[in-house]
Amino acid sequence: MNSFGNMNLQHQNSSKVTEILLLGFQHLKSFHIYLFPLLFIIFCVTICGNLLIIVVVSYSQSLHSPMYFFLTQLSLTDLLLTTTIVPNMFHIVLNEGSAVSFIGCLTQFYFFSASEALECLLLTVMSYDRYQAICNPLHYSSLIDLSFCIRAILLCWLVIFGIVFMIYLTLSRLDFCGPNIIDHFFCDLEPLLELSCSDTFTMKLETMFLAIFLAIFPVTVIIVSYAYIIFTILKIPSVTGRLKTFTTCSAHLTVVTLFYGSLITMYVFPHQQNAKTLLSLFYTVVTPLVNPMIYSLSNTDIKLALKKLLNNVCSVFNVNWILGPSALPLKEKHRPPPYSFIR
Repeated sequence: MNSFGNMNLQHQNSSKVTEILLLGFQHLKSFHIYLFPLLFIIFCVTICGNLLIIVVVSYSQSLHSPMYFFLTQLSLTDLLLTTTIVPNMFHIVLNEGSAVSFIGCLTQFYFFSASEALECLLLTVMSYDRYQAICNPLHYSSLIDLSFCIRAILLCWLVIFGIVFMIYLTLSRLDFCGPNIIDHFFCDLEPLLELSCSDTFTMKLETMFLAIFLAIFPVTVIIVSYAYIIFTILKIPSVTGRLKTFTTCSAHLTVVTLFYGSLITMYVFPHQQNAKTLLSLFYTVVTPLVNPMIYSLSNTDIKLALKKLLNNVCSVFNVNWILGPSALPLKEKHRPPPYSFIR
């Protein structure tokens, strides 16, 4: 019997669980030698990519707009999610499992839930921003100003961390008397409730209301916003105008599809643990990786600002870095203001 089996027997003989055993990727044992370097590369690229988005937007005056302000908040959320999940995954892969204290498991669940719920609200606010920019361009600057952005972000952070803290308190009051094994790579709500020997009806009721507020309501707002956006785009007479208008929200629409697509698919495979593990891996590890890539690769303003930043950094260190005429400051390129092609 391995060490995890011995620890499990010890916990089953006790009256209360004080440690949780995360099995991780037992069905991928043959790939563990490749999984660790892959996760390490993904972790480094995710951290660097999201930090780069924050630095570029903060540095470039031309990117000081609501859309990019919300993008930096999305990057902060992705950083929180990545640093909450991935470091412990390294330990799980190297040791084919990981023992986590019960408090540590609840803490991981708290920050994981907060970051996922916060991303739901941020994507909703960003869809509202796109709606106002495309469907109501003449009043956009007066409606979506700095004051609105700060209030919206503060409200999102306070509401999410407050609601999730209530879930955390309710979960911590449940009795966990064994077994103490979770066949997953992080402490999620469903596997935690399966370990409880208390009545979990109140807990499930709270999570149902939370799901309505953080899943159904945001999805509804996003769908309605994009319905109006598509209707407005179709009314633009020129094909070029329609294409330019659509590109202003294509990156956000792609991120929404990836994020909610993986979450919704989770319910298609409710009893298939391997499928749920892979899907969980997608929205906890892959999504924070691809988000900055989607926004940076499809956004000309970010690419130009990044080139300008690299030129300035290289000039400080006396490096002869030539990026071509596209690296000129944005103000020298005489580009039309955003949404000026919308009539």
